Amino acid sequence: MTHTSIKSKRINSIDLLRGLVMVLMALDHVRDYFHINAFTGNYPENMESTNIILFGTRFVTHFCAPVFVFLAGTSAFLYGQNKSKAHLSKFLITRGIWLIFVEIFINNFLWWFDISFGFTNLQVIWAIGVCMIVLGLLIHLPKKVIFIIALLIVFGHNSLDGIVKEGNNLGAVLWYFLHQMNGFSYAEGRLIWFSYPVLPWIGVMSLGYCFGQLYKKEASITLRNKWLIIAGISSIVLFFIFRGLNFYADLIPWSYQETTEKTIISFFNTTKYPPSLVYLLMTLGPTFLFLYGIENIKNKIANYLIVFGRVPFFFYIIHILVIHIGAIIGLIITGKDWTLMILNNEIMSTGALRGYGYSLFTVYIIWALIILILYPICYRYMSYKLKNKNKWWLSYL
Repeated sequence: MTHTSIKSKRINSIDLLRGLVMVLMALDHVRDYFHINAFTGNYPENMESTNIILFGTRFVTHFCAPVFVFLAGTSAFLYGQNKSKAHLSKFLITRGIWLIFVEIFINNFLWWFDISFGFTNLQVIWAIGVCMIVLGLLIHLPKKVIFIIALLIVFGHNSLDGIVKEGNNLGAVLWYFLHQMNGFSYAEGRLIWFSYPVLPWIGVMSLGYCFGQLYKKEASITLRNKWLIIAGISSIVLFFIFRGLNFYADLIPWSYQETTEKTIISFFNTTKYPPSLVYLLMTLGPTFLFLYGIENIKNKIANYLIVFGRVPFFFYIIHILVIHIGAIIGLIITGKDWTLMILNNEIMSTGALRGYGYSLFTVYIIWALIILILYPICYRYMSYKLKNKNKWWLSYL
């Protein structure tokens, strides 16, 4: 099955990159549900239990959220090329509200299968939703002003790291919303957790919006490639300078460990929640170079990945469902209590899942199988969208 017969005006390199990060994101989520003791402390960042392969599995997925958010801004720019600012603003704000709704009521259910919604985890879909609402307001400013605001946020937000809040008061909750991963209880047994504080992500999406100018129809490919190389190399160099000197730019400095392997892990173990400056430099720098490298690439692998890249939101929702159901099937096959995969605060806090899971090798096999399962579903949905462009509601899915 190929999609070469389906015509689209979308930019292949952007869809290819987006498709690649979606597939890598699925690896991270398969690991979450299937790796041995993933629910009870066997984290890739845990220096007591990690190794270079486990950390590397997590590291490659670090590119997903920054690229996803950045390209959401780029897509917003490209979508709005032939539309009025008022139309684009309305679209971004309404889509942002829709994504927040999806995160709270649909995505949280798919992650936990907890009908009581005792734990509401606000993750990347939530962050994109909030960022779209903000971007829907920012686009009325001159693009140079948006670019300056974006740079100030991305490079300056770590200056706020010293501000730490606790408790459930309004000021603390607003700070969790903006810049500190934390949560609050609003009733007994009910917790809202801000995994993706939105301030730095607003900067990332706004940069992506400005970046869209390089992909306008009349944009020079030579000029685009020039700026991709400049941005990519500059970001990587700045990453090594900031990280190497342990200067600013991250909450957790790296340190020498008892082995070279763990020292390398410590160096590249940058802060994602919220994304530090070095985390963003580490991920977006190679991303720019990758976009340069795939400008004109055309092969079967690219075509395969482009399918996922053209239906990213649909892929995100359905892959969580498939992974979670797969984990339940795994428990049933091995004769264990499948209800343990109906996750809630009690199961997570009591360690009921200790000992559950499979080797990392098995995780990779399950990941490959899930991608194979999802491809024809995503292909058919992509085809449906391309053949039904007149249906406005499809732009929200």
